Amino acid sequence: MTVTAPALDRDALLAWYRRNRERSASLFALVDDTAYTERPIPLRHPFVFYDGHLPAFSYLTLNERALGEAPIDPALERLFERGIDPASLDAAVAHARSAWPARDEVEAFGRACDERVKRALAEATLHDPAIPRLVRAQAAFTILEHEQMHHETLVYIIHRLDAARKGRIAQEHYDHRIGPARMRTIDAGIATLGASRDELPFGWDNEFDRSELFVPAFSMQHRPVTNGDWLAFVAAGGPVPPFWVERDGEYRLRGVFEELPLPLSWPVYATHRAACAYAAWKGMRLPTEAEYHRAAFGTPYGNERPHPWGDAAPHPMHGNFDFERFDPEPVDAHPAGASAWEIEDLVGNGWEWTATPFAPHAGFEAMASYPQYSADFFDGKHYVMKGASPVTARELVRRSFRNWFYDDYPYMYAKFRLVA
Repeated sequence: MTVTAPALDRDALLAWYRRNRERSASLFALVDDTAYTERPIPLRHPFVFYDGHLPAFSYLTLNERALGEAPIDPALERLFERGIDPASLDAAVAHARSAWPARDEVEAFGRACDERVKRALAEATLHDPAIPRLVRAQAAFTILEHEQMHHETLVYIIHRLDAARKGRIAQEHYDHRIGPARMRTIDAGIATLGASRDELPFGWDNEFDRSELFVPAFSMQHRPVTNGDWLAFVAAGGPVPPFWVERDGEYRLRGVFEELPLPLSWPVYATHRAACAYAAWKGMRLPTEAEYHRAAFGTPYGNERPHPWGDAAPHPMHGNFDFERFDPEPVDAHPAGASAWEIEDLVGNGWEWTATPFAPHAGFEAMASYPQYSADFFDGKHYVMKGASPVTARELVRRSFRNWFYDDYPYMYAKFRLVA
């Protein structure tokens, strides 16, 4: 098979890498030195790991394994090679360490990696059809999107850090009265999942291949479930969401940098398990991945669109993503992002849980540059999420992109809506 060489803009790739590293630096700068080796989320490594992991992964993936360059520091590369996803706190104990390198040593290692990676992006052969990791510049795109994914990881770990031990970024918050969620009928039709391999400049292995599924007619809420909606569930005996705190008999929301009076018009962030319980209480259920696609990208006219709003590139008017802010906002804040079925807030403001276990599309092949990326999680215990959160990078906002987590993971920025 002939592999078409991509049109690579090296200046754009370098700018993307620099932008990623600048955002990483700004996020780590929020973390006080006294918290650098701590694990605010026990199911994740401490901050020091991620500070070393991001440049180490980039150097290992592009320079060392794709281009054949020699290691910079084999010991630190092994230490920072891969993150964790334990199923329980007991399993997380196995990943604990008694000592980590000092912050200045980690930062010096990161600078050394950065210089070599930037040189490779500027000068090296990034596409080579004879080297699997370099086919269509896969290794280069892998490191760029990988760092952006970890920006989100960093934010939700910083979220759990005590306010006295982190910096603060000022935000304006607003809340207002909204009406009840309305059910929209989605006609029966085709939903396209995944993408063909020549359709995207780059995609992760779980995005391929493309398939078309027939989806029977169904009804979907026009907006996500809100904190205000969930209050009634709590009153009926339902669980308190993981981002809520109770003070003096009232519920408040734990934002990234401050506690807020509970914003009733914001989406509720819930685990998949709790979302299913809410849906059962309401006599409904979560949408499947195919139903999400049908509601988000399908139209009453039989065609499909790249984004819910149409062909236009993702823009702040379409949703709350790409670090426009750190916290959510009202679910009706972006009418310009509605789908052809008038379903709102499908992209941004929080990932959307689906009822679909994370599994490969037909034709799946593990990617050469990161073969364990998806395959390690095809276990029936992780569920697909679609859309984007406030801190999801714009480059990840595409129809075929999939996220996934355990059904009881309480730290993710994940909302949901109901179907019938």
